[in-house]
Amino acid sequence: MAELSDPQITEAYQDVRSDKTDTNWLLIDYESDRSDTLKLTQTGTGGLAELREVLDDSRASYAYVRVQYSNDKESVREKFVLIVWIGPRCKLMRKAKISVHAADVKAVLRVYSFEVAAQEKDDINEDPIVLRLRKAGGASYDGV
Repeated sequence: MAELSDPQITEAYQDVRSDKTDTNWLLIDYESDRSDTLKLTQTGTGGLAELREVLDDSRASYAYVRVQYSNDKESVREKFVLIVWIGPRCKLMRKAKISVHAADVKAVLRVYSFEVAAQEKDDINEDPIVLRLRKAGGASYDGV
């Protein structure tokens, strides 16, 4: 099991979900290569583009992102996405634990539209994620 008792994780989660703050993502990392303790590493206001820049190719991380998009000219929607990042140079033993630890993370970061399993930074491009959100969102007046 992963250890997620850091109160900063819950605070950041609530901050990302809040309409009253500009914070739109959080990043959780392991304390060290051998630890199963997760801690809040960073938060930001620059969306998926900013998040992509801070991901480390040698680590496994978990991110929670608020994505804002327009489904048509009349509406703006906000949805939440969970990203499970396994960098291309992540150690094998860490990769092996991700599926079990991801379940623990989902118990804390529990409200999201879908999960993105990312192994390359291109897996976190905004356009395909917004397209998935539009399709999952139901009514579309733009033919998407």
